[in-house]
Amino acid sequence: MAPFTVLKFSSEDCGTCHRMGNYDAKVAEELGLDFVSVMLQDTETYRRYRRVLLAQYPTKEGMGWPTYLVVSDVESDFVIHGEVKGGMPKGDFRERIQATLPAA
Repeated sequence: MAPFTVLKFSSEDCGTCHRMGNYDAKVAEELGLDFVSVMLQDTETYRRYRRVLLAQYPTKEGMGWPTYLVVSDVESDFVIHGEVKGGMPKGDFRERIQATLPAA
């Protein structure tokens, strides 16, 4: 398991989320990160990662579609290192995700 996980919070009826889905997981993989897609309609997965989302957005106000959270120790005492919100070209997405990672 990679030290960092990208959690993508999205919805089945979000067109931007679908477009980002063409490359978001691939970019995470290329950067050596785990990737989990959390669709709000997927109750089991959503319940599993809801605590991470609510730590960043207690009322869900201000979320983008999609919202990506870059997290370490996602299954235990997680730490949120950064976020990327909304749709963007692949290159911009890669740069924004990389910018959330602590320098090695």
